Amino acid sequence: MELVPILYAAAFTISFIIVYLLIPPLGRLAFRLDFVDKPRKDVERKIHREPIPLTASYAIFAGFAVTYLIFSKGFTIQTAAILGGSLLLLVIGTVDDWYKTHGKDFPALPKMIVQISAAVLVYASGITFDGFYNPFSGEFIGLPEWLQFVLTILWIFGVTTVINFTDGMDGLAGGLAAISAVTLFVVALVKGQNDSAVMAMILIGVSVAYLRYNKPPAKVFMGDAGATFLGFILGVIALDGAFKQATVLSLFIPILALGVPIFDNIFVVIKRFLQGKPIYQADASQAHYRLLRLGLNPKQVVVFLCLVSVCLSLSSIILLLLQV
Repeated sequence: MELVPILYAAAFTISFIIVYLLIPPLGRLAFRLDFVDKPRKDVERKIHREPIPLTASYAIFAGFAVTYLIFSKGFTIQTAAILGGSLLLLVIGTVDDWYKTHGKDFPALPKMIVQISAAVLVYASGITFDGFYNPFSGEFIGLPEWLQFVLTILWIFGVTTVINFTDGMDGLAGGLAAISAVTLFVVALVKGQNDSAVMAMILIGVSVAYLRYNKPPAKVFMGDAGATFLGFILGVIALDGAFKQATVLSLFIPILALGVPIFDNIFVVIKRFLQGKPIYQADASQAHYRLLRLGLNPKQVVVFLCLVSVCLSLSSIILLLLQV
């Protein structure tokens, strides 16, 4: 047991170092390939004023994958599903990012199909939401397989999407991902789920290393490829950890841990639906853009939303400790 804290520290350190060392050379390569996010004065969402490399996603993926393989207990079906799904998202995200570098929008349908396929891989490997415990009787209530499939896919796809939608300001998506990962790490520790705790710690390492370069003013972006990857892994960690052995009320623990992106994007989706706009149509309706229009500067917006995320995360941990 004494080795466990050392393992967590090693997982954080290795993942951090890999990402921290890979981002600069990948950034230089991005300029040579013209794989950069160019400022566009006619687009409200483009608030940066210089071309920014879009290559941090590859460093983030490498840092996670290498460290995960080092600390995973052999190359299992679940390991293959997680890394295979991540690779699918990295590829389709790269295509999407490449379109953006040329001022074009990649169609939403192919992205959605690939993201759902990645979630199906995870479900097929046995990482599922299979039921919950009745807090009064202690009886486990198992869900029918079709509902397990639907809820598992919806959760992973949903978290993947909301983290991606949140990636619109320097330091925001990375900061929210790091806060959520810390919360899921605490949940896994309390529940004695070592595998989920290690995965969460690796994600903390890659997110913090990325933030070293993405804090305002950002030197690098992770693009759709990186944001969807972070969302996908957060969804998997919650399924493999927080949702296990959950009661009806403790099902809200992972939802609160990811509260800012989830609640904000529920609002955005409802607003777009009521206005008759396509749900996937990019606009400036997320909370961070609304706060900018209220007069906050970008750093204040990021700090404010991260503080809200910390409060929601603390609420989820209190809910966990109440053992409801």
